Amino acid sequence: MSRRPSILLMVKAVALLLTTMVLDCPSHLRADDGDTWNKPPNGFVALFNGTDLSGWFGHATEDPRLLWAMSKDKLAAHQEKTLDDIHQHWSVDRGELVNDGHGLYLTTLKDYADFELLLEYKAVPAADSGIYLRGVPQVQIWDRAEGSGGLWNNSGGAPGKEPLKKMDKPMGQWNALRILMIGERVSVWLNDAKVVDHARMENYYDRKIPVFKTGPIQLQTHGGEIRWRNVFIREIEPEEANRILQAREDAGFFSLFNGVDLAGWQGAVDAYTVQHGTILCKEGAGGQLFAEDEYGDFAFRFEFKLPPGGNNGVGVRAPLTGDPAWEGFEIQILDNTAEKYANLKPNQFHGSVYGAVPAKRGFLRAIGQWNYQEIRFLGSHITVELNGYTILDKDLKEVDQSRLERRAKGFDRTTGHIGFCGHGDVVQLRNIRIKNMPGAFLEK
Repeated sequence: MSRRPSILLMVKAVALLLTTMVLDCPSHLRADDGDTWNKPPNGFVALFNGTDLSGWFGHATEDPRLLWAMSKDKLAAHQEKTLDDIHQHWSVDRGELVNDGHGLYLTTLKDYADFELLLEYKAVPAADSGIYLRGVPQVQIWDRAEGSGGLWNNSGGAPGKEPLKKMDKPMGQWNALRILMIGERVSVWLNDAKVVDHARMENYYDRKIPVFKTGPIQLQTHGGEIRWRNVFIREIEPEEANRILQAREDAGFFSLFNGVDLAGWQGAVDAYTVQHGTILCKEGAGGQLFAEDEYGDFAFRFEFKLPPGGNNGVGVRAPLTGDPAWEGFEIQILDNTAEKYANLKPNQFHGSVYGAVPAKRGFLRAIGQWNYQEIRFLGSHITVELNGYTILDKDLKEVDQSRLERRAKGFDRTTGHIGFCGHGDVVQLRNIRIKNMPGAFLEK
């Protein structure tokens, strides 16, 4: 008779013990969670496999161009050598990636262009860490009043430097980060709240140029233990990147192209054709295809695809007659990689205000891929954004016109037509939209 209560007590004790073990057990080890911890969601791949440090090497706050300048063999040897330091300071504990607060930063062997990054981290009080994007610092992680998630290495007062709100959980709890990077544009969500909204990430190593087109992901060490898990990445292809960029601040934009014909356009309409929702400049043809109305201050968005050696342009604030490059302004559309253009002047390459202001190069997509571009003209200030990178940002009042080989009349114009300047190459155009800025629109 005395055994039965003892057996029941033993069963209850075992049950309680098992329950306690489950509650204390890391979630990725629980039997009831579907064994999903450190396993990526659909479309993502795991940067950390939960077992070892495969796919990583060590690098610190150093310009990644130093790595890219190495030969393939020298780079591989360098990466292998850094693992001695990595294994001293980084470890794997029950599926969690752990750093002791010292040593080189864990750096992906692979470089990434546009991406969506998911991860979770847990830090100790007074911690200071971060995530380098394409080898550039950084999305900030720290125990400070400003909160984590900001692009702390942006210039003082620049958008994104400080998070929009503080969303950090108490030290010792897991935080979830989502980072979306298109071109130089970065959005950050911390614990499901947006803390950085499509801000330009400055190039810490050279603020005169945009961040690099590709580069590694780095997890920073900065004096305090930090743990990481569920580190997943999804590479974003050009088509999706373009949709994201087109959708930004969409209010007020309207289409100039109906996708069917050239209704609403004038000028060299016979030099262009419409196929599958795309305007094509006919091979060997050219001339100016202008929208019917005039615009002064505006934001103009479109996508274009270049053939090898392709050449076109965007005429802005131009009259209907004459060469827009000199009667107004022309913003170049050009295959910068073509050998026949190797000796052009800097202000003749893609995105430049032709003959006047040079644009930064290196941000066109591969030939045959669609590029996204936005041109903003506000008063005398013009900016050109290509695939999420600002390649030109200039107040034309600052241009020394006496140094130009030829002065465009666009310097004197405040309004005019907008359109495309064909030069005989089959350049394709689509998703052509414009937004009137205050007081800029003139009825025809």
